[in-house]
Amino acid sequence: MRVTKAFTFVELLVVVLILGALAAIALPRVVRSGDAAKANACKRNVDIINSQVEFYYANNGEWPAKLGQLTKNKDYFPDGEPGCPFGTKYKYNQDTHHVADHDH
Repeated sequence: MRVTKAFTFVELLVVVLILGALAAIALPRVVRSGDAAKANACKRNVDIINSQVEFYYANNGEWPAKLGQLTKNKDYFPDGEPGCPFGTKYKYNQDTHHVADHDH
């Protein structure tokens, strides 16, 4: 007589249900942490752009007329224009001479 050891269907079903429950708990947390990372990266980009605006003023004695005048300049952004991780355009305020944080 030959006896084989194997999992029963019920045991496999229980394992699949447990893994599904764990995934249902973990997945939303992973997605939220990704959005938080993007928001932090966007805030850092705004800080960097505003620092470079100040640096531009220190070098030239005047504020940049447009944001593109600064972000397309390789002296200030050698790696190219920083982009918002959410795809939103940064807006340059002519009155404050800074880029403001924006909602996502």
